[in-house]
Amino acid sequence: MRILVVGAGAVGGYFGARLVQAGRDVDFLVRPARADLLNEHGLRVRDLDGSVEAVPVTAVTADTLAPDYDLVVLAVKSYGFDAALKDIAPAVGPGTAVLPFLNGMRHMDALIDRFGADRVYGGVAMVQTRLGENGEIVEVGRMAQLIYGPVSDTPVVPLDAVHAALDTGTFSATAAEDAVQELWDKWVFLASMGACNCLMRGPIGRINSAEGGREFSRAVFEEAAAVAAASGYPVRPKVRERADRMLGDTTAGTTTSLYWDLTHGNPVEADHIIGDLVARGRALGVPTPMFALADLHLRVYEAGRA
Repeated sequence: MRILVVGAGAVGGYFGARLVQAGRDVDFLVRPARADLLNEHGLRVRDLDGSVEAVPVTAVTADTLAPDYDLVVLAVKSYGFDAALKDIAPAVGPGTAVLPFLNGMRHMDALIDRFGADRVYGGVAMVQTRLGENGEIVEVGRMAQLIYGPVSDTPVVPLDAVHAALDTGTFSATAAEDAVQELWDKWVFLASMGACNCLMRGPIGRINSAEGGREFSRAVFEEAAAVAAASGYPVRPKVRERADRMLGDTTAGTTTSLYWDLTHGNPVEADHIIGDLVARGRALGVPTPMFALADLHLRVYEAGRA
């Protein structure tokens, strides 16, 4: 199976490198300057122990693409999604599956509208990595898991073929029966944690240890869960149990990439993670005052960056 990984950042770079190491046929779609660096020096991955490995990879640019791929793995930040959607179009043929690993649901609507449900998969990535100052992939924890599945009953690429390509043993790979539910479950948890971190400017343990903090974090989660339920994807018991444990912790230093970007002056995925949840709640008549406040907070931050 020929695989095109779109993006060589913290998510796409990490999982793409692992696929290459497992012998899969992988190209990376990146910008020209990045392509030159990757083709010459490889994709550098720094493990938790500090050791760095340069993985030889093949990097391509958008102007060279043709519909020769069986699977397009989309792993970009949400604010780069619109450009990536345009870039990948020449690579998506009638027998190509597109598997995005973005947060939220807005990208799913756009992909289905552009390519049709039979060519779109839903994907959830859980990995503890970030992009280093020199473009290397830096592991900051042991978690590395992909969950994926088709959104159509008649996918152009069967799930067993996608699973065979991704299940390399170099990370956890799970074929999901209901990928859309998986997406909603992750979105509810991630948006809740991110809203808490960003509004209170701190890790979840510090928030919950303050007077009124636990009531705040619980209220944030319940808003997101209410939007999911009204959308037809109520949070599953195992996700609620995990949320109660992690969002209720009084000692953990847990934060999100949304908070990391906010506190490091980077662009933030506000619209996809927070703003779209507010918009869906408004359309469904579900109040989301905490998320609306978080959305405003992040919009003011972005205005300041601009």
